[in-house]
Amino acid sequence: MKKAMLLHNPDAGEGETSRKELTQQIESGGFECSYSSTKQFRWEKTETDKVDFLILAGGDGTVRKVASELLSRKVLDKKLPLGLLPFGTANNIARTLGLHGPIDKLIKGWHNASVKRFDVGTIEGLEKDTFFLESFGYGLFPKLMKEMEDKDYDSIEDPKKKLQVALEVLKDLILEVPLKRCDLRLDDTDYSGEFLLIEVMNIRSIGPNLGLAPEADPGDGEFDVVLITEKQRKHLAGYVQKKIEGVDVPFDFPLLKAKRLKMRWDGRHVHVDDEYYKLKNPASIRIEIREGLLDFVIPR
Repeated sequence: MKKAMLLHNPDAGEGETSRKELTQQIESGGFECSYSSTKQFRWEKTETDKVDFLILAGGDGTVRKVASELLSRKVLDKKLPLGLLPFGTANNIARTLGLHGPIDKLIKGWHNASVKRFDVGTIEGLEKDTFFLESFGYGLFPKLMKEMEDKDYDSIEDPKKKLQVALEVLKDLILEVPLKRCDLRLDDTDYSGEFLLIEVMNIRSIGPNLGLAPEADPGDGEFDVVLITEKQRKHLAGYVQKKIEGVDVPFDFPLLKAKRLKMRWDGRHVHVDDEYYKLKNPASIRIEIREGLLDFVIPR
């Protein structure tokens, strides 16, 4: 792989990495590099048939934005692998893929890289059918997103401070959010009950770097499903408190595996990756895994 197209979100993270700096780093690493901003124009209309792979410079939202375009194409002349340079706030996808360290080291590692298959979750039953890369969930986490949005926490520029504030808000919500009934079937087994949250995880962490599925593999053809009941409320609050204090403790709640889910939740709050939705009415949702729709370049 020698020729790449850089898709850059200049607002990601602290927004301190410029087009010129990134392009120079990639070219110094031994790659030909064309550039498109995901903010300024219709990058998805640019020609990709002359490049070997796409480079995504941004956070989880940037990955989703590019994936949405790739998945909507009915015919791809070739399936382009995705190289990821994490510049976002949470970077949960990059964390799951083990992408960390200096940017120049990641770039040089592409010369002898492996390709990681990445599954996609499809969702039917919302107002518009959609997909997720990270997670889909009811209950606690969409409430957190709504709370952060209402109080304009997005105006916090420091990524570390923003994550810390999100954890503090989350802990308060854990102690006060009511349980909701969910009619739930995982593959052929019924798990219906009352839950504080349900998270269908495709990757290991969610939101402010909470590792709800520490062993999740986005290429194994299965979801990791987290169900939190009333009995686990205080334990979950304790887990988040440790994160607030900077203590990295393992998430030791039970996990279930599934390829297909059917659910009907009595509440209105739902999230798809980092997007919040408020449903007009309770909806019957169907989720299935689509294996290996994306490929990521993993440096060695």
